Amino acid sequence: MNIRNASLRDLAIFISNYLADNQIETILTGGACVSIYTRNKYLSLDLDFVLVSDTRHEQLKVLLKDIGFHQGGRHFRHRETRFLIEFLPPPASVGEEPIRRAAEIKKGTKTLKLLSPTDCVKDRLAAFYHWDDRQSLEQALMVARHNHVDEKDIERWSKAEGKQPQFRFFLKRLKMGIVA
Repeated sequence: MNIRNASLRDLAIFISNYLADNQIETILTGGACVSIYTRNKYLSLDLDFVLVSDTRHEQLKVLLKDIGFHQGGRHFRHRETRFLIEFLPPPASVGEEPIRRAAEIKKGTKTLKLLSPTDCVKDRLAAFYHWDDRQSLEQALMVARHNHVDEKDIERWSKAEGKQPQFRFFLKRLKMGIVA
């Protein structure tokens, strides 16, 4: 793969499949999902992969080094791309709730597992709910406006998180089409 010219989406597919070929399953989360679901109206520069099973960090380090990525702090970097890679421990979750089923994007014979649009909205809302992160609220709105999301499931989850007033604020903004 030509890493220098790879889009975030293509790099995520490449990394995910490379790791899967080496028996490491991942789910893409975070801002990279926002980028994918908004067709880069929001552009994240990092790919956050949650490891589906326990994987030794040394194993990741060796595998990624074989394709030119080197660890710098908590991220892996490659000299030919501005995108950073980070690995998070299992389980994949949004707030306190585990992800039940990952979405999939296919490109030829390759598959990328990632948060569904609904779980992506929940992931962004978790940062808004718990840290009053307004940028994450805007990202949640962007994803919800560009994709079909299950508002009832987001409402149920928001209630479980104890954040009904914040959910109503999100829903009001969503229905009004208010942009940042």
